[in-house]
Amino acid sequence: MLSTLAMGMSHPVLMEEASDGADFYIHELFPINFFGSTVHITTTHVCTLIVVVVIMILALLGRHFFFKAEREGKMTTVSTIVEMCVDLLNSFVFGTMGKKAGRKYVNYIGVLFLFIFFSNTSGILGLRPPTADYGTTLALALISFVMIEYADIRYNKWNMVKGLFEPFPLFFPMNVISIFSTPLSMSLRLFGNILGGTVLMTLYYGMLPWFAKLGVPAALHVYFDVFSGAIQTYVFCMLTITFISDKRGDSGLM
Repeated sequence: MLSTLAMGMSHPVLMEEASDGADFYIHELFPINFFGSTVHITTTHVCTLIVVVVIMILALLGRHFFFKAEREGKMTTVSTIVEMCVDLLNSFVFGTMGKKAGRKYVNYIGVLFLFIFFSNTSGILGLRPPTADYGTTLALALISFVMIEYADIRYNKWNMVKGLFEPFPLFFPMNVISIFSTPLSMSLRLFGNILGGTVLMTLYYGMLPWFAKLGVPAALHVYFDVFSGAIQTYVFCMLTITFISDKRGDSGLM
């Protein structure tokens, strides 16, 4: 059941059980023949596409209103909000990495923050959060892992190899495991928290439909989708920033 839930593969028995009440599984929508193999477009793909399109539309609108206000020399409410968001992002990244190093990563952290936050909170719109699929969170963690290890190789060079044998050569296997445990822990933390909220909300609607009419789900959505989603977004981005800054060493504080 865990592999089915994490990887997005549908099981007939599980689908039948889900149709009777609560349904928090990933559904296969339609198959595609790909080089002789059959792959399926799932609810995760559709919801991810919706989240990406929404982010692109908001980004284009924000850019339009900001440059329009700049041309006219008059700040509007939208342009002020956009500028505040950019300042908050810069403060968030520069406060940990330093201004010089932060400039190289602020765009990535900004996109990462937007995607994870909108994915986590998409349950408010009735979507199944893409981050409730382990395939999504693992991909995000692997991207951050590549950037972390690239910073380690670039700024530490042979000291990175030397560090694998410290404090004693016998610690080499554990040091290697600790390196590859980074994307695993980051992906599982985000996946587990968002999936937990998704399961609880789905069970609530499926088992207590009469109670949902009292307006209680609004408070639950605020916690599981907005509050918990924002916290997990912050944690994932902060871990990425911290790990990269740690690998850069003193160069990240310049």
